[in-house]
Amino acid sequence: MDANTNDTGAAAGMGLVRFDIRHLSESQLAQLGLQQIAYIRPMLVNGEQGYAIHAADGTPMAVAGDRNVAIAAVLQQEMVPALVH
Repeated sequence: MDANTNDTGAAAGMGLVRFDIRHLSESQLAQLGLQQIAYIRPMLVNGEQGYAIHAADGTPMAVAGDRNVAIAAVLQQEMVPALVH
């Protein structure tokens, strides 16, 4: 199968839509992963180490005092944690 074609084959039978990611608009790219990915990055909160949790678009969602707690919070929301340094 050629990755540049619009051949839907088995995907059509499953109700999936195939698209070429190289042709996403800027707004489509901004929405990619928005509901599935949360970013966790270390930060200082009142002079102490904390971990900020952000949506894929950068929207702040929460702060946790421990890295493992931040990861657990993201997983509890059925999202995928991505650690940012």
